Amino acid sequence: MPTPDPATQLEMYRRMLRIRRFDETVKTLFDRGRIPGSVHLSIGQEAEVVGACMALRRDDTMVGNHRSHGHPIGKGAALGPLLAEILGKATGVNGGKGGSMHLADFSVGSLGESSIVGSGLPVAVGAALGAKMQGSDRVCLCFFGDGASNEGYFHEALNMASAWQVPVVFLCENNGYGVTTAFGRISRVPDVAARAAAYGIPGQIVDGQDALAVHAAVGQAVQRARDGAGPSLIEAKTYRYPHHSEGPLYDAIAYRDASELAAWQARDPLPLFARHLEDTGIADAATLTGIEQAIAAEVAAALEFAQQSPWPDPAEAHRGLYRTPIAGFDHA
Repeated sequence: MPTPDPATQLEMYRRMLRIRRFDETVKTLFDRGRIPGSVHLSIGQEAEVVGACMALRRDDTMVGNHRSHGHPIGKGAALGPLLAEILGKATGVNGGKGGSMHLADFSVGSLGESSIVGSGLPVAVGAALGAKMQGSDRVCLCFFGDGASNEGYFHEALNMASAWQVPVVFLCENNGYGVTTAFGRISRVPDVAARAAAYGIPGQIVDGQDALAVHAAVGQAVQRARDGAGPSLIEAKTYRYPHHSEGPLYDAIAYRDASELAAWQARDPLPLFARHLEDTGIADAATLTGIEQAIAAEVAAALEFAQQSPWPDPAEAHRGLYRTPIAGFDHA
């Protein structure tokens, strides 16, 4: 796949920065007790998210997981409704009902995410099958973590997708840990991509801190799927800088070395990409500073929108949940 033009590369940087600043804001809100439940941040994984999402067309679909604030942002979603959703506000993309782990944004083809590990894999196969049955050349991109690769959903989904030759790209975001368990402790196969051979589909490992490398790999797989050649499995080796989720619990568990975290932080995808933009003459320091300021303003505006938005009307609680109306509730 050809290298994206300079304008596209600048947009890749903007989207990576949006995800970073958005999730930093979510963390601040969570720490202040403004977000109920738990949140899972993508800080450190922005390159693989944006590289993959920008290899899609606007009408292509995607399925996320519990760590999915970044995925719709990577595909171009507006920040305000996403943040409002996380805060449980009526102006959220799902009216405040989905929250951090169950949001969807159909405006950018985000079909949803789930806290059930691996459950998005069969959903993605279904979306891809639907596109094929409709005679469309849409592709579905499925994000999942390394922990999900040991779930039955993973094997069933890859087998079905291969047997039916549906247009789906499976992208494993291998950040090295399922909660606090290192991937190497629960798998004798070191690379998830190697499992593709069992289902007769291509498997590829890519540097998840390199947005352009991910974009090229996913772009090739997307074109393959669009041409009717079926699914692919791509494994992006990446790393999350925060813990599995926010809160004090994981601070007390020594599950990774400080040296390991430092080594991955030395390959932070944002400064790596900024350096690339400067080295290639696509942007100078002033341009990058301007982008940083613009993104900061976008996130601030999104926060203001979310904070000023109203809470949902309690009468809306059961709307959209049941086909048969519940007596006593207004479903008009």
